Amino acid sequence: MADGTVQKRRGAAVASACVGLAGILLVTLTGCGGGGSDDKVSDKKASSPPSAGASTAPGKAAPAAKPDTPGADAATPAAKWNLKPFAPPPAPPAVKPIKAGGPKPPVVEKIPTEEKIVFITIDDGAEKDPKFLDMMADLRIPVSMFLNDTYVRQDPEYFRKLQALGATVQNHTLSHPDLKTLAADAQKHQICGQQDRLAEVYGKRPTLFRPPYGNWNATTQTVAGGCGGIGAIVKWQESMQINDMQYVGEKKLHPGDIILSHFRGPSDLKGTTMTEMFGNMLRKIQAQGFTIARLEDYIG
Repeated sequence: MADGTVQKRRGAAVASACVGLAGILLVTLTGCGGGGSDDKVSDKKASSPPSAGASTAPGKAAPAAKPDTPGADAATPAAKWNLKPFAPPPAPPAVKPIKAGGPKPPVVEKIPTEEKIVFITIDDGAEKDPKFLDMMADLRIPVSMFLNDTYVRQDPEYFRKLQALGATVQNHTLSHPDLKTLAADAQKHQICGQQDRLAEVYGKRPTLFRPPYGNWNATTQTVAGGCGGIGAIVKWQESMQINDMQYVGEKKLHPGDIILSHFRGPSDLKGTTMTEMFGNMLRKIQAQGFTIARLEDYIG
């Protein structure tokens, strides 16, 4: 009996020691334990993302960055350009509010709409900033390019790349003259000649025409209507400078406004690049609560 009792006591002691050892091991491996500062350190480690090249333990998902964490959206295309993502524009209207075409195409300065949308146009083509291609590839913002052949012939591929990114090619005459000073034949050469040229280079006849300096007369309308393809003459409400816009009337944007900007570089923008200027314009648009729609979706 005595021997049996001793053996039972020894067995119980060994079991108790094993349980204690297992508990210590479990605490060590899991970090579990009573509260205190060590728990806070452990929590911080658990919530931190793995360093580059580190692997996640099998069966455990890598922690995701929280939306309100500073820098969590730094990888978005908009953040790359110090912008917030633009809200998508509304679906294009089933019936376009501007009826285009006819022997005298309408002159359009803004689009009738109550939606908080504006339209971006870029003129001429003098500056060909390679970073602007990167910006447009990231943001995919709809823009209408009103191009002169003077600048197109310097590097037609540059505008073809923008066209592939969704920008539309529109007519801004061959060499940017003041059309009001020209007779009908000279206006026809400038407008219709550029229609043919852009169709040849970019595979499609422009549907919109912008007169240089915004200057036009009745002859301009008649000539544009006879060139084939031009549905409207487009002017603007605001023009983008370097850091801010020049407004017509109230110093703010309105639904349906058409914004004029240019392919210009540091020599014209006092050291500012075209891409920087364009970013400034986008921030002005966002600050006033607008998004950007495609002009051609509203004229036709």
